Amino acid sequence: MLNPFQEVRKSEARPFTSLPAAYRKKKRTAWSDPNRQGAAVDSFLEGPSFDRKGNLWCVDIPFGRIFRVSPKGDWDLVTQYDGWPNGLKIHKDGSIFVCDYRKGLLKVNEKTGAIETILGTAFSEGFKGLNDLHFADNGDLYFTDQGQSGIADATGRVYRLRASGELQRLVTNAPSPNGVTLNGKNTQVYVAITRAQQIWRLPLMAGGTPSKTGVALQLSGGHAGPDGIEMDAEDGLVVCHLGVGVWRFDANMLPTHLVHAGKHHRLMTNIAFQGKKLFITDSMNGEILTAEMPVAGKKMFSGVK
Repeated sequence: MLNPFQEVRKSEARPFTSLPAAYRKKKRTAWSDPNRQGAAVDSFLEGPSFDRKGNLWCVDIPFGRIFRVSPKGDWDLVTQYDGWPNGLKIHKDGSIFVCDYRKGLLKVNEKTGAIETILGTAFSEGFKGLNDLHFADNGDLYFTDQGQSGIADATGRVYRLRASGELQRLVTNAPSPNGVTLNGKNTQVYVAITRAQQIWRLPLMAGGTPSKTGVALQLSGGHAGPDGIEMDAEDGLVVCHLGVGVWRFDANMLPTHLVHAGKHHRLMTNIAFQGKKLFITDSMNGEILTAEMPVAGKKMFSGVK
């Protein structure tokens, strides 16, 4: 299994669909001023996730929008509200769960677009700014509280909301926890630590307590670190590395594939599998890209695989 000399196979991401012009109006926002250095934006797409009908859901952070994209690439605005939605995952009952930077953990009715707050605080304390989330097979929900944390302010958190309703704080010292996922057996939690250019691994003991948390991957290069991450069916880890592309690492955390942008200027931030086909948000350009991967994504709690 160990083969540090394996050649990394490279492929270029291809366009699938682009946010329609009717939804684009470039301007500065309260989100883009601190997060995009004051640049005017018309969108910042994140949180791709498939429902069982083959629709791809995603969020638009600065304008508080949640979209549903049909298999043909047609866009439907499900809801728009006064928030900054970031991560999105789908419950097996069809509910849409969203990590919102301003409002906490939310649930969206897929038919009406109505917003329900699941968690606005943690133990009466406000969140720093939620980022991403992932359901375990038993319905436990893992989510990251990134805020503006980083190397000089390593106070980012990782939480678990048990299916029973109990909230647990698993990590309190992460310098920018971002994407989160679990291995196939749900015995290890992986967290993208953006500002440290790392992927942390949290092994879970029988009762679910993390033990011997360590660094699974140390990245370098690009203009930032890892963002969205997902596991494939062979426990390979697929990582959006900002400014580089999308890596695939095998179960031993050795690189096997790289999806890149070619000559295009792209910011590939987050991913969702549909079989072996990977769908990638290009947040800078308001586009959804695709790439073929060697292994299908692992089955999600929503039932999608």
